[in-house]
Amino acid sequence: MTLLDGKNAIVYGAAGPIGTAVATAFAEEGARVFLVGRTRARLDEVAGRIRAAGGRAETAEVDALDERAVDEHAAAVGTIDVSVNLIGHGDVQGTPLVDMALADYERPVLTAVRTHFLTARAAARQMIPRRSGAILFFGGAGDPVREFAVGGLQVAFHALEAMRRQLAAELGPHGIRTVTLRTGGIPETIPADFPGRADLEENIAGKTMLGRAATLADVGAVAAFVASDRAASMTAATVNISCGALVD
Repeated sequence: MTLLDGKNAIVYGAAGPIGTAVATAFAEEGARVFLVGRTRARLDEVAGRIRAAGGRAETAEVDALDERAVDEHAAAVGTIDVSVNLIGHGDVQGTPLVDMALADYERPVLTAVRTHFLTARAAARQMIPRRSGAILFFGGAGDPVREFAVGGLQVAFHALEAMRRQLAAELGPHGIRTVTLRTGGIPETIPADFPGRADLEENIAGKTMLGRAATLADVGAVAAFVASDRAASMTAATVNISCGALVD
């Protein structure tokens, strides 16, 4: 039996690189995946690849910042075993804080907090009656980044960790788990035309103890395990997928 056999999993931001990797891994492990995003064509492309490999996938065009849309979609799905939000936060990187516009700084913080609150709440409302479920977060708290300006992204991640901890406390009695996946950066997600991409990739790999950075496949595999019943004792926790870049 596969890890997620018979489970329903919603992946918000499923057309992005991390979302695609996680949705694909979930499907490979037997889950019926609900791919959610704002661009139907890209979602359908991912779903087509999953189905071609023998998996089950459905798509829905939903703005994960829209309260009504998120609630209505979750209610339509009904039985939700796993929810993971991997939408982009609109962060601006490479610009020092002293040179950054207020809108660029606060955007990732406001976006991350709003969308994760909405999607986690919607999932929890469906999970509570069944007294089970897993809500996964991505990012995690970390030390300040010295080598590169990350704008408001790290602040957003810390805010999400506070939310995840509070949800763990409130939802634990209902059998619902909340876990954060942490990486030290995934080079595959860096746009090909991003200035200084090669140096950034080298910097990410250079900080690891394994001599390589985490891959999208690594993230998908770990996410599938954490979402499964084999990780039933894991909540109020972070899972380190950084190849040793982050030391617990």
